[in-house]
Amino acid sequence: MSQSKLSKLSKPLTALTVTALTALMSAAGPATATARPGVSTAFTLPGPKVFPEGIATDSRTGAVYVGSYADGTVYRARPGARTAEVFLPAGRDGRHTANGLRVDAARGRLWVTDSTAGVSVYDTRTGARLAHFEVAGDGPRFVNDLTLTPDGTAYLTDSVRGVIYRVTPAEVRAGSGALTVAHDLNGHLTPSPPGSYALNGIVSDPAGRYLLTVDMTAGELHRVDLRTGEIGRVDLTGGDLKAADGLDLAPGGVLRVAHNVPNTLTRWQLTPDGTRARLIRTVTDPALQIPTTLAHTPGRTLVVRSQFDKEGGPLTPSTGTPTTFTVAAVRGL
Repeated sequence: MSQSKLSKLSKPLTALTVTALTALMSAAGPATATARPGVSTAFTLPGPKVFPEGIATDSRTGAVYVGSYADGTVYRARPGARTAEVFLPAGRDGRHTANGLRVDAARGRLWVTDSTAGVSVYDTRTGARLAHFEVAGDGPRFVNDLTLTPDGTAYLTDSVRGVIYRVTPAEVRAGSGALTVAHDLNGHLTPSPPGSYALNGIVSDPAGRYLLTVDMTAGELHRVDLRTGEIGRVDLTGGDLKAADGLDLAPGGVLRVAHNVPNTLTRWQLTPDGTRARLIRTVTDPALQIPTTLAHTPGRTLVVRSQFDKEGGPLTPSTGTPTTFTVAAVRGL
């Protein structure tokens, strides 16, 4: 969910300028004191050019799924495994990328977004595709991240169009269709330079009352009330969310955020209604290797090390050859 994903974009998006995106990213990052808790490797991802982006955990089985931005491969790391295995091969079902991932553990489903097209739903036991939804029309799009509410409804961000799509359980049962716009945030987003990406990570509160989605260019967090449709900006105290990519919302209103290019993770405390957030901790460490998203599990936070700035990755200019691709385990966030 990085801002400067140019090498793998669909044709309508190739006109986006590298200069505008790079300038925004280089200026990003929360202005707070930093700390360095333990950063280690949870498991490795096989392959020389994985460039991972999304991550999702299955609370029922303990499995962790990671998606490749480079070719759409989805990996699965079983509990205790030091190396992940291929769960969904590259190109299956026409999938070009694997950006946002979420597991609906109660229903045994894995959701995978493809930024160039839409989203697919898979059976976590067999890997069979159960449903598929695409953006209508031929215009620019970048389907980025998604979240699931308790009733099984999915909400997905489009970083180019500035909207949130919705897929209902009834639509999943039907098997296919066009993505439906549920909330249009264009009138609420801070204007940004041409070619910028806006909406990125998205989460829902455990009760299914509201959504939170980040504008990574402006560094702002937006709240969407799912009962009234009201859209408002969350009041941030102590920092901002520039270059914020993936979000993780834990019970008790603890919001964890991955800021990609600054190699930074932050932890925020939300008020019970989700209208205000206070910065609690900031972690900056080059060992995070451009963190695109994260998933908090008991005792540690799993962080995707994308290495998007290395040769073959989507950021330009590149800074060298990538090392082994891994998912980090961060303690103390």
